[in-house]
Amino acid sequence: MATMQLLLIICLAAICNGFTSVKLHRRPPDTVASVAERWFLQKLDHFNGADTRVWHQRYFVNDTFVQPGGPVFLMIGGEGEANPAWMQYGSWLTYAQKLGAFCLMLEHRFYGKSHPTLDMKLENLRFLSSRQALADLAHFQTVLNQDLGLSGRKWVVFGGSYPGSLAAWYRMKYPHLAYVAVASSAPVNAVVNFPEYLEVVQASLASLARNRSTCPKTMKVAFDSLIQLLAYKENYEKLTEHFRLCAMLEINSIMDNNFFLETIAEFIMDIVQYNNDNREFEGVKGGNVTIEVICDIMAKESLGAPYDRFVAVVQTILEATKQTCISAEYKKFIMDMKDYSWEGTASQGGRQWLYQTCAEFGFFQSTDSLSQPFSGFPLSYYVQQCKDIFGPGFSLSSITDAVQQTNEYYGGLHIQSSRIIFPNGLIDPWHALGINSNISYDVVAIQMQDAAHCADMYPERPEEPLAVPVARRSIFTLLTKWLQS
Repeated sequence: MATMQLLLIICLAAICNGFTSVKLHRRPPDTVASVAERWFLQKLDHFNGADTRVWHQRYFVNDTFVQPGGPVFLMIGGEGEANPAWMQYGSWLTYAQKLGAFCLMLEHRFYGKSHPTLDMKLENLRFLSSRQALADLAHFQTVLNQDLGLSGRKWVVFGGSYPGSLAAWYRMKYPHLAYVAVASSAPVNAVVNFPEYLEVVQASLASLARNRSTCPKTMKVAFDSLIQLLAYKENYEKLTEHFRLCAMLEINSIMDNNFFLETIAEFIMDIVQYNNDNREFEGVKGGNVTIEVICDIMAKESLGAPYDRFVAVVQTILEATKQTCISAEYKKFIMDMKDYSWEGTASQGGRQWLYQTCAEFGFFQSTDSLSQPFSGFPLSYYVQQCKDIFGPGFSLSSITDAVQQTNEYYGGLHIQSSRIIFPNGLIDPWHALGINSNISYDVVAIQMQDAAHCADMYPERPEEPLAVPVARRSIFTLLTKWLQS
């Protein structure tokens, strides 16, 4: 959902786990709502009838709006802890209130408190896959239909980012269970190498900055200067101070070098992906730092050379997000990711999501393109991470085969289904792997100009791009129409 930020693709805390790649979010959002958690007895392996092992999966309920004959809304969890704030806020609850829906949220296996196995050893992670997650949804729905008397109601599934893909795939693979899917910012096309992510970052910096094309150009000059400084050990102390590293910078290998560069670049990548969003309700800090803010800093010649302005940008983001320092040590990252205990640093989602990218999706946001402002983290860097953490079996060829199998199973961009809505913000780099034009009259793409990752899912606010409330109205219109058919 890549590196330490992988620990953080923990976007909407499992709802719009918008992996800035394989990363999700720089720091996990705080859980801010108090909603009673419930537990469902789930199967460990849905594809082996001889395996009778079970475990307890966490879910949440909001029955505030339910009306006789109304639909069931199911919010799908993703690559992070399910945040119960989503049971009190979000556009899906606005739809639920108007349509009389019974609302549920199911946490994804291996994330949050939903632990199917005693630990996350590699032999246990084989039970972590999108296919098992979809089967979890099906079994959950089947049992709740029986136990709660919901079988006469139409089920609508929601999700953002990876959960958005799951929503679309659930409608495709289990059409007898899911009646409608709203798949927000869903990257349904798996790719090993995803340099287009940074190409969209560059285009978004240019399109929203007040100084337009100057911003990404100045950013590139600054990053090239950083690379030049990194080449000489006598600069390490200065770089440690400038970027407020948690430990003195040490570069002993190409992976050390590339990890540092990617870690710093991700600050800009995150700003673009989540630009001007409305995540405050779930405990995310720093939303006031936008593309316009960082590009204004990059344009201030009074701050010095482009490199000095870039340092000011990173420090501004650190202060806004309340981060005291940056962890940029590759050895520590690998050590954290190899910890398979549920108490480990990476247990909030980092180890699990990195495994899914290495074993299913790829999504590696490399610098293997000239049309973007960064350098230093090519595809080979991400492949080496997979090897260093999960073993030599995770080679480029094995990852390529896994990604091909994913697209063969789900269809990639060639969606064959009905009653699916694909909202995408065009500032969001993930829209490059999503559905951006209508496939049929009832497989519908909704594009949101100037909007970021999962923008349609958040509560309304006056500052949001004009396309976002228009998208929400379109979603509600389609939901109303389809649920009446």
